[in-house]
This record gives sequence, C-alpha cells and structure tokens, in this order.
Amino acid sequence: MDNNAKILRILAPGQGVAHIHGVSYDGCHVWAAAGDRLLALDPKQGEIRKIVSIPATAGTAFDGRHLYQISGGRIRVIDHETGKCVRDFAAPPGDDCSGMAWSEGSLWIGQYEGRRILEVSPENGRVLREIEVGRLVTGVTWAGDQLWHGSWDGERGALHQFDPEAGETRRTIRMPDGVPITGVEANGDGQAFCGAGAQGIIHVVQLDEK
Repeated sequence: MDNNAKILRILAPGQGVAHIHGVSYDGCHVWAAAGDRLLALDPKQGEIRKIVSIPATAGTAFDGRHLYQISGGRIRVIDHETGKCVRDFAAPPGDDCSGMAWSEGSLWIGQYEGRRILEVSPENGRVLREIEVGRLVTGVTWAGDQLWHGSWDGERGALHQFDPEAGETRRTIRMPDGVPITGVEANGDGQAFCGAGAQGIIHVVQLDEK
C-alpha cells in the first residue's frame, strides 16, 4: 500500500545546523546527529536543549540508558546523562552504514549501498542477521513490532514498513518531491521523526493509518 506523507510539523533547530543524519528519541527529547555534535531537541518546537560534542555523521539509537552513534566506521556508546563516551567498537564492515535503531537487545543498522538492514550485537558489533530489502536504506526504526526504514533515491524520500520474515514491503509512505529522509525514529504514538539531510530539519510524519 502506498500513501503520500502527512507531515504534522517541522522541527528546525537552526544555530548553524546544516545537516541532519541520524535521529533518535528518548521519550523527552529528539536526538539528532548533526556532523560534529549530537543535539537534544524539544520534540514540539525543535529548540536545542543540549549539545554533545562528538562525531555524528550517521545513525543514532537509544537503549534507555545509552545513546549509540555511528561515525567514521565506529559506534560510540554515550552516557545519556553526562554526554560522555563510555566505550566504542567497530561498525559493520563497509563505509555505507546509515540509520540505526535499538530493539529487543540489538542494534539494527541500515546499509545504504548494501540495500540491507543488519541486526548487530551492541556489545561488540558482531552481525547477527542480515535482512535484504532491495532498496537504498537510510534511517531504521521499530514501531512496536513493525520494522520501518527510510530511503532516498536523490529525488524523493520514503518510509517503508518491511516484514523481515516474509521479505516483503507492507506499506510505503512517500515524501513530497525533493524531500529526503535520512534518520528515522518512531515516537511510540503513531508518528515518526524523519531527518531531512542537508535541509537541516526534521519532519514529523504520521506513521499509522489514521
């Protein structure tokens, strides 16, 4: 099933934010990877509430205690309260790791050129499972038991609900022409925060079928 995106609002942090890479949500703040820093944003207005100075050029995830951030072939584990990096480990092989999510004790990492999603151990980066999706993968998120990922073909971004057991796409939500999707994070309330790459903003998109 294909639908056009219902964009509920736009978060525009400003303050020199030129690119949004990964996106995560801790129930209070939206975390956005912005190149050389990780930003905690107000989920309603998009105002910057906290800045963590750390390389942040790809996916971001939150496990309830720690943030995980991909950049430069490494995954850094960051204390959510202090903003300090407590450890790091190698990202999966390849330089195309894109989005990242946390679910059921694992990290789920998109690979753009690889057109797949990897289930990865958060302890050492070992690949536990490979899911071929057949399209250029950007952000990754779980909305309950539904696996979603973003895509961007250079012309139009989209969100896709993908069934990893059947290997099939269940739903596609298409953004307007020229609007990319980078990081993606479901908020647990039928919506998703969608990074818009070089536009430096985040779109809040209706995810469920209201």
